[in-house]
Amino acid sequence: MIVLYNLGIRLYWALINLAVPFKAKAMLFVKGRKGVFEQAQKFRKNNKGKLAWFHAASLGEFEQGLPVMEAFRKEFPEHKIVVSFFSSSGFEYKKDHPIADFTCYLPIDTKSNASRFVNTLNPDVVFFIKYEYWFYYLRELKKRSIPLFSISALFTPDHIFFKPYGGFHRRMLKFFDHTFVQNSSSQSLLDNIGIEDCSVSGDTRFDRVSQTVSQPQKLDEIRMFASNSVTLVVGSAWPEDMEVVADFINEKASEIKVIIAPHLIDDAHVQKITSYLKVPFKLYSERKIEPEDSVLILNTIGMLSSTYQYADFAYIGGAFGDGLHNILEAVAFGLPVVFGNEGLEKFPESGELMGLGGAFSVDSKTAANTALNHLLNSELRKKASDICLEYIENNKGATEKIMLYLRENLR
Repeated sequence: MIVLYNLGIRLYWALINLAVPFKAKAMLFVKGRKGVFEQAQKFRKNNKGKLAWFHAASLGEFEQGLPVMEAFRKEFPEHKIVVSFFSSSGFEYKKDHPIADFTCYLPIDTKSNASRFVNTLNPDVVFFIKYEYWFYYLRELKKRSIPLFSISALFTPDHIFFKPYGGFHRRMLKFFDHTFVQNSSSQSLLDNIGIEDCSVSGDTRFDRVSQTVSQPQKLDEIRMFASNSVTLVVGSAWPEDMEVVADFINEKASEIKVIIAPHLIDDAHVQKITSYLKVPFKLYSERKIEPEDSVLILNTIGMLSSTYQYADFAYIGGAFGDGLHNILEAVAFGLPVVFGNEGLEKFPESGELMGLGGAFSVDSKTAANTALNHLLNSELRKKASDICLEYIENNKGATEKIMLYLRENLR
């Protein structure tokens, strides 16, 4: 299996390099990794004390791990913090975040890269957030007896770890000193394959969205646009999502306000999103919003989570494509949410909220119209909103559970 793993890693790297002339993300992925070792060496030369390394696959995992990073810095201020990313969508958006003393791309997982990177950083403790299991990095950390933790991990029976042919991947799980899982079903799955160093902490995203609600970014233009009107936010929209919600938007634009935040904000993607609209719209980037405007395209980065504070309900995109995007950012502001019905087993919060009555999944234009029209009823919307707020309150606290363990085991 190790031969196949090595072959897969090298093939992936070769394909990414071939895509560089055609894909901007591929270019960032490759270019961003040039000079990483030298940058890390320079950083470590100037910062010789204790160090905590946090690794996130992308932007979502970074946000999920941020409450732990902030709590760790407060509890263990003697440690410098390094944050690494696998994807460009994480690194490019968060490379200047103040939580990290040094931010970089993770070099591709080869035996030599892992040895060199770990040797250069020489971390005192390491955290991998939710997903990301890189064999050589994990083995190198285990070999050096560096404390290694997985936080907000989530497992389902269809993961390769639990298949008869998943022995190689199960080996990776055993490299962790402790795994903090989101729910009891994940813990049971690990117990069944002999992983006993785990505990249920919950999902740190609840702590993260609670932070956002307590100190949201003030967006005066969005506030004025949405004022005195029922407002729908279509968050992280893909064309597949517009396919099911466009009829509702086109029909109701004269009665409500709509804010659409495309998942990608390049011109081509925004044009695809807006091609479904039969009503006038404004681009936020043009800053020409008028009181009579009813549809606003939020073609910017970093505003969506705080935009929810000005809305009444939301449709969250991604389920019909690469996976449902973060619904908790909207739910934390008390917004009932609607989303597609595919791949929801990977997002337990979606099923839990559906069961409680705070969320609704749809599989077609007709179902989307029904769900969204249902939420135009103020009484029904208020009931669903209260459910959402209570759900967030009941699920906070994962960060403190993790920190309690670290206080007892890292001191």
